[in-house]
Amino acid sequence: MNVKKRHKTIVTMVPFLVFFLMGCNDVTNSDLPDDTRKPNPWLVPVEEVLDVAGRDGIPALTNPDLTTPAGATYLVDDDLVVGVKVRNEIRAYPHPILDWHEVINDNINGTELTITYCPLTGSGVAWERAINGTRATFGVSGLVYNSNLIPYDQGTRSNWSQMKLQCVNGPLMGTLVATHPIIETTWRTWKDMYPQTRVVSTNTGHARFYGVYPYGNYRTEDFLIFPIGNDDQRLPRKERVHGVIVGERTKVYRINTFSNDIEAVNDTFNGVSLVAVGSSAKNFVVTYERQPGDGTVLTFSPVQSVLPVVMVDNEGTRWDIFGKAVDGPRAGSTLKPLRSYTAYWFAWGAFFPGAEIY
Repeated sequence: MNVKKRHKTIVTMVPFLVFFLMGCNDVTNSDLPDDTRKPNPWLVPVEEVLDVAGRDGIPALTNPDLTTPAGATYLVDDDLVVGVKVRNEIRAYPHPILDWHEVINDNINGTELTITYCPLTGSGVAWERAINGTRATFGVSGLVYNSNLIPYDQGTRSNWSQMKLQCVNGPLMGTLVATHPIIETTWRTWKDMYPQTRVVSTNTGHARFYGVYPYGNYRTEDFLIFPIGNDDQRLPRKERVHGVIVGERTKVYRINTFSNDIEAVNDTFNGVSLVAVGSSAKNFVVTYERQPGDGTVLTFSPVQSVLPVVMVDNEGTRWDIFGKAVDGPRAGSTLKPLRSYTAYWFAWGAFFPGAEIY
């Protein structure tokens, strides 16, 4: 069954998208992988997969041009960024760039990563590009499911669900992505923690209005542009929450319920001892397992005013926001990150019905 085309629907429903979609390349279903025309070739309901922009209508970036914080004049302090640390290399991928490109393939000190961000579900994730021993380069398929981005890999043209962290169509169907730790927070918080950061510049090779959010008042209003399978009303649709996926279960932590100071929550979920550490004022939550590998279950307390250090354990080791032990008995150790990311509540409810709320 073919995925549905919704080009005209978008323009009719959302006039402020017209100028954006005019730059998109129209495609026909014959441009999609042959698998889309076979019975039941998707791991998600194919009738709920919508073609809204055409393959590569939203252009991905590869090895983007970088600048310094002083050179990133297009950013304001409250802009959100996806932050990555690979050894001593610190990089920021700002939402004002990702809103227009959604996928950035990068090489950081030899580590090949793809940063994916869906402006409709507010979800940012970093994927390792090595899949079955081959380096993948991802693009934007123009398809959405539950309003969420579906990247595709250019080698096999398989389609991947960003929030499911899985290939859902094509030769690699069923393959899970390996995620890489990220910190999603404000530009102010990120550059205060890492003043040496490099950040993606507006020199992308594409003419875009990087100072303008392309979806109007979508971030602040309750409406959705595309239908979703499950509309969970327990929280406001657009509330940003940090979710963890453990086995077949999911739990979310509300960023705006954390204190303004750093707060550490020692929790257990689906048999896994974890810590969620965050701050509503600094606009972040991160989660790690509390077992460092020797059978010990650590208990964490928050540390204030020395970012990127955020917590100390009951043995006296201090840990930074990326889960690295910076001093103390376990100095040099790293906590195991969970499969987790931040997204709008409605998206967590749509993909993971019945998700627990802390």
